[in-house]
Amino acid sequence: MEWREQVRTAEQISDWDTAISLVSARAECYSADCHAHDNHLWHMDLLVRAERFDQLAELAPTDVHARRRLNRSLHERGMDTALRRRAEAGDSGALYHLVRLLCGKGKLREANEAVESLGPENEYAHRLVADFRRASDGTR
Repeated sequence: MEWREQVRTAEQISDWDTAISLVSARAECYSADCHAHDNHLWHMDLLVRAERFDQLAELAPTDVHARRRLNRSLHERGMDTALRRRAEAGDSGALYHLVRLLCGKGKLREANEAVESLGPENEYAHRLVADFRRASDGTR
């Protein structure tokens, strides 16, 4: 059985250790080999599906794909506290996801406070809040 088939079988039964091990051995971020890069993205997806957020967080400082997948997954799961911690550590992507999450919950004031405390100079974060505010006022 080819390794990809082994991974697919492991995915079907949620054997994340096997799937992650097989894919990560053939993964390389920003590789000239497009297959190695695709395997890297697959590896990030497997970590999310296995809910291994700690592993993604370990990779995030040096791996943009891990950082993006982690932030998006935290947003999708409504984990505003985890996003806030990441934003406090300087991750602007986490700040953007936090703002979108809070605004999506109708917590515009809390979103604005997050921007003021975590990214007061961040024009994009301010614009996100303003856009949500306009949309909720019907002035968009």
